[in-house]
Amino acid sequence: METILKTENLCKYYGKGENQVRAVRSANLAIKKGEFTAIVGKSGSGKSTLLHLLGGLDYPTNGKVWVKEKDIFSMKEEELAIFRRRKIGFVFQAFNLVSSINVWENIALPLGLDGKEADEVFVRDIINTLGITDKIYNLPNTLSGGQQQRVAIARALASRPDIILADEPTGNLDSRTSDEVVTLLKTSSQKYGQTVVMITHDEDIAQIANRILVIEDGKVVEQG
Repeated sequence: METILKTENLCKYYGKGENQVRAVRSANLAIKKGEFTAIVGKSGSGKSTLLHLLGGLDYPTNGKVWVKEKDIFSMKEEELAIFRRRKIGFVFQAFNLVSSINVWENIALPLGLDGKEADEVFVRDIINTLGITDKIYNLPNTLSGGQQQRVAIARALASRPDIILADEPTGNLDSRTSDEVVTLLKTSSQKYGQTVVMITHDEDIAQIANRILVIEDGKVVEQG
């Protein structure tokens, strides 16, 4: 199985001298195509910083990130923005849906930004898999938290990215809805051959992944 995401001595430090915070320290990880990986860590362990680096949303102090053997930080800012939009799908804790447009329009939005038409058959299949077919003309504020997160997952899948990065996707949901959403994320990833990296502080939620990495004080280790 090919390695789709790889880091080498990835570091992110904030501040200087005694006040320096080492959010991520020499992280070396390799994630294979189609793998569902959970990165577990307590609040303040550096997990969201790590995810932002993996997705090219933040620049490292040192080290490299490769997505499909492309060194993402060697790109110019505009090139990286286009690469990110095409190759990486994001699912955030806060859903980040646009409140003034309906569910279908939210899901198709990243494709429109890239000047592409939505593959209607594919997108409808995702919507059906996620159980939100009857909500496509609703505005986000008429949906429950779990439904909004399903829309966010559909949006992330719609452009067929190489990797989905999920940052505490269940952080705003109750435990039953959390289980449902993560199960759907895994089902979708398997159905569409998607690679998923999920950050979570919840060890129970992490158990659904194929593989668990643990981050403590900015250092990443394999569980067990």
